Amino acid sequence: MGISITALEPGDQTAVDAAYRIGSAVTEADAPDLPPYCRRRFEALVRHPMPGLVVHWALARLDGVPAGWLRLELPQLDNTDNAAAELVVHPAYRRRGVGRALHEHGVRLLRDAGRKRVVGEVASALPGGPARDPAGAAFAAAVGARPALAAVRRRLDTTTLDRAALDTLLAGARSAAAGYRTVRWQQATPEEYVDDVAYLEGRLMTDAPLGDLEWEQERVDADRIRGTERALDLRGSRRYHVAAVDEGSGRLVAWSMLSLGASADWHAWQQITIVDPAHRGHRLGLLTKIENLRHALTHEPALRAIDTFNAAENGHMIRINQQLGFQPVDASTEWQLTL
Repeated sequence: MGISITALEPGDQTAVDAAYRIGSAVTEADAPDLPPYCRRRFEALVRHPMPGLVVHWALARLDGVPAGWLRLELPQLDNTDNAAAELVVHPAYRRRGVGRALHEHGVRLLRDAGRKRVVGEVASALPGGPARDPAGAAFAAAVGARPALAAVRRRLDTTTLDRAALDTLLAGARSAAAGYRTVRWQQATPEEYVDDVAYLEGRLMTDAPLGDLEWEQERVDADRIRGTERALDLRGSRRYHVAAVDEGSGRLVAWSMLSLGASADWHAWQQITIVDPAHRGHRLGLLTKIENLRHALTHEPALRAIDTFNAAENGHMIRINQQLGFQPVDASTEWQLTL
């Protein structure tokens, strides 16, 4: 029978279940330190994409057995020459042409859609770190992609937090942040801050190091923030936020967010931390991260591991994370293919 590829339809529960099992097996094999693959998140990914994206899913079968899948995200509001891809193959069916068939299927779809570039993320091992399958990077290179942005995943073990050192860091940050006050919330952004959050979110691709990645600043407004929040709620995401407000203008000028998934109460991701360029130099990034860490731990007593990614060239944020106690786990590379 060989390899066959069909569209993964959101209403086909049998196919969605098969794809979920593939994702679960891949996470267990490739990143066993992460939480179990979350069914609620996966089904919401299939059925409720983020605003501003058209998403194509494909399911590959090897001799009739589900063996891998492909997810392509095509931005519609910005980056209309670009796409992002996630391609996974069940560990039992690797090195049998499934990944190559999915790749070729995706390239045809993207060329038909007029896209010029596609980006995908691949994990790899760090010296002295846990083993990671090198096949992903070898595959990306074999299909003609180039490494565009190198990052490192770091983890904070909250059970070993040096509380006294954290208190000292927080006191110093508060002293440097005279003229600013912090606000905190869970889940949806308060209405009075949603425009400022949209502005900061939209700056991310401008302010964060991008290496050789060709990705434009994203167009983010209050409606897009609200749509993203609804999509995250459907995924079962629990989100904690702390932001800094400039007391002179009343504007929210720095923001940090941390999220937990629905499949594990012991794990979180440190998401965005960003400061308006006009308000840098007041330790607002450090201030909001520490206060948000405390915010989350107050409400999530089982939380013991927080992961975050930093571009290898983002020395400032790496130093902040090292001060908090984050330690390297593995590497991550964004590979970019010109179509």
